[in-house]
Amino acid sequence: MTKGKSPAALLPITRATVFFDGIFAEPVRLAHPEGVAVNPKDGSVWCGTENGDLLRIEADGSAMRAQASTGGWIAGIAFGGDSLYACDIRYGGVFRLDVPSGRLNRLSEAKLNIPNYPVVDLRRNRLYVSDSHSFQAPGPGIWAFDLESGASDLWYSEALQFANGMALAPDGNSLYVVESTAQRVVTVPIMPNGSAGNAYPVVSGLAEFPDGLALDAVGNLYISCYEPSQIYRWDRNGTLAVLIRDPVATLICHPTNMAFRGTQMFTSNLGRWHITQIDIGVAGSPVPVPA
Repeated sequence: MTKGKSPAALLPITRATVFFDGIFAEPVRLAHPEGVAVNPKDGSVWCGTENGDLLRIEADGSAMRAQASTGGWIAGIAFGGDSLYACDIRYGGVFRLDVPSGRLNRLSEAKLNIPNYPVVDLRRNRLYVSDSHSFQAPGPGIWAFDLESGASDLWYSEALQFANGMALAPDGNSLYVVESTAQRVVTVPIMPNGSAGNAYPVVSGLAEFPDGLALDAVGNLYISCYEPSQIYRWDRNGTLAVLIRDPVATLICHPTNMAFRGTQMFTSNLGRWHITQIDIGVAGSPVPVPA
């Protein structure tokens, strides 16, 4: 390796393209999207904006339309059945959009400091939500919401260092969680009775600000970085490598969350107004189904 240069990424930046550019979209712009998710029923790509809009992009990227708005600031989003769950930072809560009817409601009255990312666990009829708490100090933690009643409680109450993106492990028995200010990923076991076990680190030494997580079908873990603009891959053998990076932060610009559709990965770009598509070459983890 040449002194002063980073190791080469596994994929060239040419494997990434703009899936949808919403900078001048009317009547709603794609304003700095943070969350992104794929509807498994029709392949449409959804995202949320800094204005609280929940946007649906056609599966072929031909058009975008607003489906609902919280009027707040949308962070992470996730599908579960016919529902789209969205974290809203402004209101400190989680909203549920019934996709067929378009009805939007708050999942519960629970007040989180910084609700950041939701993970659907259909086996336990539960939604996990990371609470980033504060940039300045660690704090709890991870909340659990009942998908039917909306009842909620603080599921993991120990302090985390800006809990951010999450992913349910392939066997469904643990949660991967990014601790952004600790520059690492930890795992929180899900005990047989559904309670949280003790978190322990699995990936350390990440770049300045890791943010989001995604899994592929063979168990590789992907970690997006808000800064620098790159995505890591942590493989099943425990090897960490930069998958792809954008040194000028234009095509991939402060990626926060990721979502798979087949072998294509979609990333939000909190620094710009578009959704990026990356040809990964391996399929994403299958959508979880009830036990």
